[in-house]
Amino acid sequence: MQTFFIVWIGQVISLLGSKLTEFALGFWILEQTYQGTGTITQFALTILFMYLPRVVISPLAGVLVDRWNRRSAMIMSDLGTAIITLVILSLVLSNNLAVWHIYLALTISSSLNAFQQPAYTAAIAQLVPPNNLSRANGMVQASFAIAKIAAPAIAGLLMNFFGLQTILSIDVATFAIAIITLVSVKFPRIKRFTKAKKRIVNQVISDAIAGWNYIVLRPGLVRLVCFIAISYFSMGMLEVVLWPLLYQPDSTEQLGFVLSVGGCGMLLGSVLMSVWSGPKNRVRAIIGFAGLQGIIILIGGLKISPFVLAIGIFGYLFSQPIIVSCNQAIWQSKVPSRLQGRVFALQQTIERSLAICAYLFAGPLVDNVLNPLMAEGGVLAQMIGKIINTGMGQGVTLLLVLLGIINLMFVAIAYREPRLRHLETELPDRNTFQNTKTTTA
Repeated sequence: MQTFFIVWIGQVISLLGSKLTEFALGFWILEQTYQGTGTITQFALTILFMYLPRVVISPLAGVLVDRWNRRSAMIMSDLGTAIITLVILSLVLSNNLAVWHIYLALTISSSLNAFQQPAYTAAIAQLVPPNNLSRANGMVQASFAIAKIAAPAIAGLLMNFFGLQTILSIDVATFAIAIITLVSVKFPRIKRFTKAKKRIVNQVISDAIAGWNYIVLRPGLVRLVCFIAISYFSMGMLEVVLWPLLYQPDSTEQLGFVLSVGGCGMLLGSVLMSVWSGPKNRVRAIIGFAGLQGIIILIGGLKISPFVLAIGIFGYLFSQPIIVSCNQAIWQSKVPSRLQGRVFALQQTIERSLAICAYLFAGPLVDNVLNPLMAEGGVLAQMIGKIINTGMGQGVTLLLVLLGIINLMFVAIAYREPRLRHLETELPDRNTFQNTKTTTA
C-alpha cells in the first residue's frame, strides 16, 4: 500500500492540474461559442474530442500495457500530456490560441490517456492486496472528487485575476510532480506467460481477441458492462447539457458553485469507499445507487432553483464513486493479472462507447428537437409546462426528465436479471482461477 499511496499522491496532484485546465479551457470555449451561434452542439464537440480518441485507442493500448512496464506507460502518458500543455501555453502567450487548437490538443491528450488509464487501473491490482481493492478504488475516486471540488473555484479565481496562462503553467508543474513520484518507486514484477514469437501485428490482434473472449464468455460480466454503459450514457448527457444550462456570460460563479457542491458529494462518496471495504454484494449496490441517480436526474428536470439543482448533483456524484469502485473491484478480483490491461481497456471502451454516443446526440437533440418542442406555445410546452421549465433553451429540462425515466427502466430490468445479480458468486476470483490453472499444469 505504501507504493500505491505514493503513486496516488502524484496522480491526485496531476489530476487537479488537469481539471483546472479542463475547466478554464471549457469556459473559454463556451464564451467563444456564445459569441457565435450559441448552440450546445459546438460545446459538445469539446467533450467529444476529450473522450473519443481514448475509447477508440483503448483496446490496442490495453494490449500494449500488458506487454510494457505499467509504470513506464504512466510516465509516458504524463510526459506527453505535459508537452501538449506547454504547446497550448505558448499559443496563449503569443495570443494565437484558436478553438481548433484546443480540439487538436484534447485529441492528442485523450490518446495518451488511453494508455495511462488501463495502466493505472491494472497497477492498483498489482500493488494492492485483494481485500483492499475497494478501498484503493475509493481513494482513486476521492482524487477525482478533490479535483471536482477545488478546480472550479480555483480556476475561476485564477481566470479572473491572472488569466489562462497561469492555469496552464500550474498544470505543467503538476505533471512534473506526478512523473517524479512514478520515477521514485518500483512496481513488483508480475509473471508473464512466454509465447512463441509471431509477427507483432498478429500478436496484438490475438491478445485483443483473448481479452474480448474473456468478457463475452462470461454472461455476468457482459450484463455488468452493459449496465454500467447505460450509466456512462447518462453522465455523458449531463456533461454536455449542464454547463450550457448554468452558463452566465463573463461569470464563473453559478457554474463553479454547482460543480463544487457536486464535487463535495463525490468526495464524500469516495471517502466512504476509502474507509469502508465495500458492500458484500457489490452488484446490488451498483444497481441500487444507479436507481438513486435515475431519480435525481428525473427531479433535475422539474422546476427547481440552482441551489436545489446543486443538491441533486451532490447526490448524483455521491453515488458515482460507489458505483465505479464496486464495479472496478469486481473486475480486478475476477480477471487474471496477465489479462488485466487488455480486459480493462476493452471494458472501459465498451462502457464509455455510449458516453461517446451521448456527446454526439445530446447537442443536436436539444437544439433541433427538444428546444422547439419546449418553446413558448410549443406542443409539449402546453402539456407539461406546469411542472418543467419552458422557453427556448429549456429542452435540456425535458431531456433530464426523459433520461431519468429511461435510467429507472434499465435499473428495473437489471434487478430482474439473475446472471447479473449472482455474478460475484458464479464467477470465481482471479486467484482461484490462477491457482486452478497452475495445479492443472
